[in-house]
Amino acid sequence: MDDIYDYLNERIATLQLKPGDRISEADIASRFGVSRQPVRDAFSRLANKDLLLIRPQRATEVRRFSSRNIEKARFIRAAIEKEVLVRAAGLCDAHGADRLQTAIAEQEALIASGQYDVFARLDYAFHKMLCEIGEATYAFDVIMEEKAKVDRLCTLGHEKEQRLPDLVDDHRAIADAVINHDAAAAVAAITIHLSRLDETIQRIEATNADYFDNS
Repeated sequence: MDDIYDYLNERIATLQLKPGDRISEADIASRFGVSRQPVRDAFSRLANKDLLLIRPQRATEVRRFSSRNIEKARFIRAAIEKEVLVRAAGLCDAHGADRLQTAIAEQEALIASGQYDVFARLDYAFHKMLCEIGEATYAFDVIMEEKAKVDRLCTLGHEKEQRLPDLVDDHRAIADAVINHDAAAAVAAITIHLSRLDETIQRIEATNADYFDNS
């Protein structure tokens, strides 16, 4: 059932269920008034996203973070996003430029009004738009999948409002480079954009060691 999956995915993503927390098929089945099979199906989908650890004859638990997996997810995302931007810089036309300018204007207005909770939706749309302009829509699902693996960790940072102006500035630099068909500048801008998490991730790993499993 999608309802079960969506419920658990949201609770894990927002750290209502923390790394290492145990969850029970029976408890979830009771909550939703269903048999255990749809719960198993939801658990399996979440395990495939590296969000749950399912072990025979042992309790299912929210998967702890892995430094290696975080590094892998960030590497994959960066490689794909850079290729997308090279394509977008080569293919961006007047319509694409208008879309990007509108998107950046919306983001800048959001920052000015303090509506930070809307940023995730605009961020999603911006990166999807770049894939569309680069005629690489198939890359977007992979980008979001890898991004999600890091977003859960960064929820611990509690720095969203402080970071958003810099992130929007990064988006502006990316958009300007794509509009000007400057692939090198676009790649440089996304590199800076993605590197902004380095210090946050290092600090969280140092201060929340119990949330990590690097064995």
